[in-house]
Amino acid sequence: MKKTTLQIIILCCISLSSSGQWQQCAGTTGLNMQALLTNGIYNFAGGQTGSYVSTDIAANYTLSNNGNDAVGPTRGYTKDNNYIYTCTSQGVYRSANNGVTWVSKSAGLTNLLGGGILNVGTRLFCVTPTGIFMSTNQGDNWSAAGLSTTDVRAIAAINNTLFVGTNGTGIYKSDDYGATWVAINNGLNGALNFRAMESKGNTLFAGGPTGTGVFRSLDFGANWTLLGGGLASGSFRGFASNSQLIVAGSFGNGVFYSTDNGDNWTTINTGLTDLTIFDLELNDNYIIASTNTQGVFRFPLSTLNLSIDISDFDGKSTVSIYPNPTANQINVNTNLELIGSVYNVYDNTGKSVLTGKITSEKTIIGLENLVAGIYFIQVGRNNKNVSKIIIK
Repeated sequence: MKKTTLQIIILCCISLSSSGQWQQCAGTTGLNMQALLTNGIYNFAGGQTGSYVSTDIAANYTLSNNGNDAVGPTRGYTKDNNYIYTCTSQGVYRSANNGVTWVSKSAGLTNLLGGGILNVGTRLFCVTPTGIFMSTNQGDNWSAAGLSTTDVRAIAAINNTLFVGTNGTGIYKSDDYGATWVAINNGLNGALNFRAMESKGNTLFAGGPTGTGVFRSLDFGANWTLLGGGLASGSFRGFASNSQLIVAGSFGNGVFYSTDNGDNWTTINTGLTDLTIFDLELNDNYIIASTNTQGVFRFPLSTLNLSIDISDFDGKSTVSIYPNPTANQINVNTNLELIGSVYNVYDNTGKSVLTGKITSEKTIIGLENLVAGIYFIQVGRNNKNVSKIIIK
């Protein structure tokens, strides 16, 4: 099939000032929240009082902490094809049922105080005040993976290359799953404390200490640059990213986003009642933020002017569209995970001509107001869920 490249510009019909604001997520008000994760229709939030879950795109959270650490904070999440994992003050926990129950998985951890956890291929990595630990069997056993005398606070990866941020010695890199580590501090201007890291494609972002801000590396950590472009100076504790944007959460200055890989940033704080952000996450519809004292908030992505590149489109969407060609309507068949997602229909110039929500596994969309031609429909924010529509 002939491949095409389509640049889609989302034209927002609601102004940022009127609808572009944060909404408090029910069930978390007044809570300390430190970690977030999205897994399909499940949105997890963890903090001082344990692990919470939402199944309605982060509108409402309920405590889902049976078997998880109930003594100290849940500080991080990761996932693989079978499990959800938490790192906490009491070690690592694993859930096979999206948080309904948790099982302790800390054998081999000589320090239970986790600062971050990450799945990389078939390996899990947990960072602690006494270095890094690795599991090759989904958390059943852990072994030391370097930097045993170092207080490690954050971890990210680009493919199989690991990057960690520390409290006191800067940033390190490993190309061999933690067998050896190399300091990569060129351009950090003496900054040594890093509590958040994010990889966006081949770009790295690191949250520096008070008096600095966000650093970026375009060459796998060989060189770092302190970013400006509208970012506040200060400590940054959380990031989230996808192909369209990078979002950064600060300690005291709220949330910033960039659509040009960090060159320029815009503040989005309207509605936030706590500007100290510990983590950020993205689902198909919202930016999600966990705060120090006021729980979890969500911000609608539909109010941002986002540019989506759909390159080498070959029609292999995971969404079923029929009839196609059509005269006046289509049936959109999706899986359960996409129910509640936003859909957008674009003409062949990239202009948004119709938008709505997927309400069930089979959603009927009326196209009778569109003229004959070629259109594209995107379901959610996953570029794989794009299909061509021909209206006769």
